[in-house]
Amino acid sequence: MAEEVTDHASEIARKSAEIERLEQEIADHRKALGQGLAPSPFAPARFPDLPQVAGVQFAAAAAGVRYRTGRLDVMLARLAPGSVMAGVFTRSSTRSAPVLWCEAQLRALGGAPAPEGLAVIVNAGNSNAFTGENGVQAVERVTTECGAALGIPAGNVLMASTGVIGEKLPAEKITARLFELRDALDGGAVESAARAIMTTDTFPKGAGTVVDLGGTSVNIAGFAKGSGMIAPDMATMLAFVFTNAAVDGALLQRMTAELADLTFNAATVDGDTSTSDTLLIGASWASGMEPIQSAGDPRYPVFREALHGVLRDLAIQVVKDGEGASKFATITVTGAEDDRAARRIGLAIANSPLVKTALAGEDANWGRIVMAVGKSGEKADRDLLTIRFGDILVAEKGWVAAGYTENAGAAYMKRAELEISVDVGIGEGRATVWTCDLTHGYISINADYRS
Repeated sequence: MAEEVTDHASEIARKSAEIERLEQEIADHRKALGQGLAPSPFAPARFPDLPQVAGVQFAAAAAGVRYRTGRLDVMLARLAPGSVMAGVFTRSSTRSAPVLWCEAQLRALGGAPAPEGLAVIVNAGNSNAFTGENGVQAVERVTTECGAALGIPAGNVLMASTGVIGEKLPAEKITARLFELRDALDGGAVESAARAIMTTDTFPKGAGTVVDLGGTSVNIAGFAKGSGMIAPDMATMLAFVFTNAAVDGALLQRMTAELADLTFNAATVDGDTSTSDTLLIGASWASGMEPIQSAGDPRYPVFREALHGVLRDLAIQVVKDGEGASKFATITVTGAEDDRAARRIGLAIANSPLVKTALAGEDANWGRIVMAVGKSGEKADRDLLTIRFGDILVAEKGWVAAGYTENAGAAYMKRAELEISVDVGIGEGRATVWTCDLTHGYISINADYRS
């Protein structure tokens, strides 16, 4: 009888431990999928079908960097010999060790084709930021061992990390998966790669296109992650875009910086700039086309516009997955002193907590927009200012528009996607920025982020 009681107690203890383990897995899954909140209302039904990019392969693995549930959290991309890479990074003065590494290696590569090929390795769950010498050593270990596994120099391996700041990166967990990643490399594994870099994202973000360049069909495909700590200071959290086009490395670098300014630098969720912002664009040169060597090449503007479209798509997806977001707003400013002034006015509106909470509450409080224009520090004239919600003229000539009604404004604000237009009326400057609302969901996600 005593043995039966002991066995029963042991079984209860075993089942209790199993229940505790499963509860922890559920908690980790919820945290990984946006702190248990429902997916963004803008989440697509499925990941898009992206064109495969010749000369680029992907793989993903579950390394347990932070999450203990077997979820994908490390991504590897390998680019064929002769590829070139361009990048733009956060200007944060506390940028992470991986960002500093990438900046140094891209300078060393100088935009020249890499005879041995290139690689990008990314982990989620730990940003390896504000980690001192430990952070530097972790990057050196991962890139050295990754290079050895792929047969390329460590300096040809670029690294990005995203997640919690100030915690030592367990590099050994990443390096333990390198051969698994190498052996799994596949040109069609882009969705797994996109999922592996998510943190509080509620959906993986991908975009791509096919473009004809002088009779050669060229593919562009990429993915991004980002949900919070998003503010214009070069780019989103992390974004990786690849093409089989043959483009001069220095020209690609210039194009990357210009297009980042028009896309990711126009996207804001909460006004906070990450320590880890990284945008990398790799060209494998595997299309067989004659390379684009200058902006005077007639194929240059065609390729640039196609790349612009992919980056814009990714930037908008990041804002639409803003932490806790229920509204997406496009803010267009015209009539400013110049484009720079228009951008500053647009961001003043987009980052205003009062404007963002009005969007969340579906409150057509256009006075908050007037306030934001005034605080921007740019030239504006009350009596020349015009405000529209979509096609609805809300205010003009220093006062509410004669035909405007609160009912019309309130009805418009119930839409999920909003357009707010402001004409300053003093110049030719214009800019467009994208933002989302500020809800209690944002507070819940960030208050519980590490717990």
